[in-house]
Amino acid sequence: AAAAAAAATTPVDGGAAAADPRPSIIEAATEDLEFKVFRLSSDQISALKDRATAEGGPARAATSFNVVTAHLWRCKALAGEGGHPDKVSTVLYAVDVRGRLRPPLPRSYAGNAVLSAYGALTHRELEEGPLGRLVGVVREGSERMDDEYARSVVDWGQLHKGFPHGDVFISSWWRLGFDEVEFPWGRALHCSPLAQPRRDIIVLFPTAGGVGAMVSLPAHDMKRFERRFHEFM
Repeated sequence: AAAAAAAATTPVDGGAAAADPRPSIIEAATEDLEFKVFRLSSDQISALKDRATAEGGPARAATSFNVVTAHLWRCKALAGEGGHPDKVSTVLYAVDVRGRLRPPLPRSYAGNAVLSAYGALTHRELEEGPLGRLVGVVREGSERMDDEYARSVVDWGQLHKGFPHGDVFISSWWRLGFDEVEFPWGRALHCSPLAQPRRDIIVLFPTAGGVGAMVSLPAHDMKRFERRFHEFM
C-alpha cells in the first residue's frame, strides 16, 4: 500500500536505454527559465512558525523546514497559469532514513540514505487553507516514512528505475554544513548551488541568519510566484 501511495505521482521522464521497451523516466527537456533567490530571515521563519501554530497546526510540526517548505509549496503551486481549484499539487522532499529502518543503518554507514516523502493538496486547499494545515501535511509525509514504507519505496524505485515526481520538489542544502567548513583562510562567505535548470525543483541553502530558496521558473510564472511569496508572508 505504501508503494502504491509513492507511485501515485507521475514518474519523471528521461534517460532509459533505447532498447528498453518501457518508456524512459527522466525528463530532459530544456526551458527558457528565470532564476531568482528568495530569502527568509530568522524572524520571518519564526513568524511563519507562530502563524502555523496559531492556525491549528501541531506545535511539533512547526519546524523551520516544515514551515518554509509549506510556504514555498503554496507559492509554487499557485504560480502557474489557469490552475483548476480541484487540481492536486504534490510536493516531494528528502527524508533521512538512517534511523527509520529496522534495524537502523550502522553509524559507520557513509552512503546516501534519503528517500522522497510527499504531501498532496488541491490548489483550493493551498490557497484558502490555513498555513497550519499545510505544515501538518508536510509533517505527515515525513512521519509516514517508517521501515515498511521506506522498503516499499525502494521496491518501487527498483521496479520503475526512477523516482516519484511531483510538481514541486524541495531539495534542502540547508543543514548540510557547507557554511561551517573551516578552510585555511576561514569559512566560506556564501554557499549555494548553481542555477537549477528545472522548474519543479527549489533548492534551499543557508544564508546569514536565515535561508535562501533558489527558484527556476518562466518569467510570467516567476512574477506570480514573487507576488504569492510576499502575499502569504
